[in-house]
Amino acid sequence: MSMTRGAEGQLPIVRDLGAGALGLLASTALLWSWLDASPWVPLLAAVAYLVMAGLILAGVPRHWERLGLANRITLSRGTLIALLAGTLADPCLLMQYAVPLAALALLALVLDGVDGAVARHTATQSDFGARFDMELDAFLILVLCLALLSLGKAGPWVLAIGAMRYAFVIAGIALSWLTAALPESRRRKAVCVWQVTALMIALLPAVGATATTWLAGSALLGLTWSFIIDIRWLYRHAAASPPKDRRAGSHS
Repeated sequence: MSMTRGAEGQLPIVRDLGAGALGLLASTALLWSWLDASPWVPLLAAVAYLVMAGLILAGVPRHWERLGLANRITLSRGTLIALLAGTLADPCLLMQYAVPLAALALLALVLDGVDGAVARHTATQSDFGARFDMELDAFLILVLCLALLSLGKAGPWVLAIGAMRYAFVIAGIALSWLTAALPESRRRKAVCVWQVTALMIALLPAVGATATTWLAGSALLGLTWSFIIDIRWLYRHAAASPPKDRRAGSHS
């Protein structure tokens, strides 16, 4: 989306993003100093946050003057996920502090339910908010998969869990019918929650390689099943609908 919003109208949103950046800066500074983390940790976390902030600015509807409470909560979740992404730069940190880092992932998962509830309570649901929430879910799952691979608790196959969403988006470039809007689905949300939960449990030191394989494997099977259902629905819908009636959308 092109950025035609004036600087004055954009300022409150930039302030929200700046507040998130300050929170991330404080968190990574504490992490770096107290836990003797690698200097690459705050750098990678900052890069992850800046990319997220840039995508937010590019995707926010042009008439919006502020993010709103629900999206601010989602932004807070994004800050936590950026911090988790930063820890990928230091596998020793991941190994030594797997439990508190898994707790951060749990907090991000809890906030995933809070932002939606706030949006419904305040009647501020939006396509942007749903997309923002969905993309953070996908990124969190990818970060957890990379963490398991970095710790040697799972082989490269675990990345299929985190990469499937992005492969679906790329496939949509060539197959436009994959970009049609999908109906609301509790099944899709349940699969997402189980992915995060299973990968989070697998990160814990007490969970061995065999249990990790079963946990991550169940997440992969559930996700594959969910994608097959949605792709089949999209294909049938595309075959039954005239091209002019198709709408852009995405898998969540």
